[in-house]
Formats: sequence, structure tokens, C-alpha cells
Amino acid sequence: MDQVAPILSVVALEKSFGGVQAVRGAEFDVQEGSITALIGPNGAGKSTVVNLIAGALHPDAGHVHFQGAEITGRKPFQVARHGLIRTFQISREYPALTVLENLMVSPLNQTGEHLFTALFRRGRYKQEERDLVEKAVQILDDFGLYAMRDEYARNLSGGQKRLLELARAVMADPKMLILDEPMAGINPALISRIGEHMLRLKEESGYTFLMVEHNLDVVERICDHVVVLAVGRTLARGTMAELRMDTEVVSAYLTGGTVGASTKG
Repeated sequence: MDQVAPILSVVALEKSFGGVQAVRGAEFDVQEGSITALIGPNGAGKSTVVNLIAGALHPDAGHVHFQGAEITGRKPFQVARHGLIRTFQISREYPALTVLENLMVSPLNQTGEHLFTALFRRGRYKQEERDLVEKAVQILDDFGLYAMRDEYARNLSGGQKRLLELARAVMADPKMLILDEPMAGINPALISRIGEHMLRLKEESGYTFLMVEHNLDVVERICDHVVVLAVGRTLARGTMAELRMDTEVVSAYLTGGTVGASTKG
């Protein structure tokens, strides 16, 4: 049987800042319909790799392929148009808009963004707006945020803002989501809820996730594959159970071999 091509391939990425090499040939694949974690100690290059994939940084060398297309060095909005959406370590909601309005501005290339359509094809524009409202309401309901739809986003708690950010990303109909530390700084109940939403999106809608995460309990519970970075290189790949048996990984990151502990880095 032929091997299924990955949805994302990172090949020999390199990036230096002022003579300091942050990424040194990192490479890994992400399979479609999976949740893959990117873990590693502080300074391993995780955020830099994510920035290189999402277009926030341009690599010095290497390639990024998404659905078979070369996206290396593309700008973030171009990467997003390919269907690869990234969320940020710090939630970036629109604080002066309501929760519902935050979702309404998320879809790319809306009809109302084009002056000609807005002026001369108002029927089409209005119908799309009604469809978007219906879709946004359903997503808010799925994420348990419907009761807050008319609340200004600035009034949400940190955890609720994380849920809103994930809901906004889903509103854009991505093919794959990159989540940068989605569980950081929120309470255990919301950590559990976000994990459940990720599993639901994977199982019900076939979503693919690449997640930078330090909470190894979460990684072990919801992730299909794990990539370990150390000093800018790919140290190991596998399941959490497999990595627990890798002495090099334990020495570099899983201190004492205890996977259940959360670590920072």
C-alpha cells in the first residue's frame, strides 16, 4: 500500500539571528487528520520553527511544503489563503468588537470586502452576511460561547479568549491549524475543554493540528504524534510512549523520564 503523503512537510529548515543559529536543519512531517505536538526545552527553536512555517520569518535554508505546494518564505496572509492558520501564544482578539463580531471578521476574502460587490451586488453581499451569522452562531454554540455573543471580547477571561481565538480560526475554514501554546496560563478546566474541542474537530471534521505545548499531560492525552526539538534540531519523533523510552529525549527534555509533569521552555 502506498504511503499517504503528509499534509505538511518541514525539510532541513535553518535560521540564524545575528550569528546565533536558532534552527539547525529541523525537519518533520504532519499527517492529515492528526494532532502533532512540537515540544522541547527552552531555546529549542519551537517558536522560530512555527514562525518559519507560518511566514512570519523567512528561512535561511530549507523548505516548507503544504498539501504538496511550496510555501517557503510566503507571507502570513498568503500562507493563510492556502488554508494554514496560526494562532498566537497571547490571544489577539478584537477587544472593541463583540464575541460574535470577532467571528464575523475572520473568514478570508469576504464578498463585502470588494467595493464593486458591496455597491452593486448588495443582495449577494447580504445573503453571505446572513450565512456567516448563522455559521458564527453555530460555532459559538459548539464552543460554549453562545451566551456571550453580545459581550465585548475585552471582557472575557484569559481562558475564554483562548476559546474565542480557536473559534475564530475555525470560522476561517482552515485545512490545518498551528496552535502556539494554547494551554499556557489558563485553568485546568479550560485546558480540558480546549483539548476536548481539538479532539472533536479532529474526529468530526478531520482537522489537522500542529501544537507547540509544554503541558505534557495534554500532549500525552490528545496528540497522535510528537516531535522533539533540541538546539534547533529534530531530536526525535514518535508517540509519547515511544519517546518515554528514548534515553536521549529523557536526558534532553523529559527530566527524570516523568512525562506527566508540565515543564516550561
